[in-house]
Amino acid sequence: MHYHVQPREIVSPRHEQVQLEIHNFLQAVDSYPARVAKEPSISFRQHLCSFFVPARRENRPSRH
Repeated sequence: MHYHVQPREIVSPRHEQVQLEIHNFLQAVDSYPARVAKEPSISFRQHLCSFFVPARRENRPSRH
């Protein structure tokens, strides 16, 4: 049986991305009770998504 092995430089960035996603998810789980206490109508999904919103760039042109 032959296995296809990816070079380390290809696997490593993906591994780091997965670790970051796991970290964000666990932070969301941990902080959700405090957030829902302040905002009772917020769902866990909404709270979780706030951890994955890309940073806003200040130099981005406005769409007005």
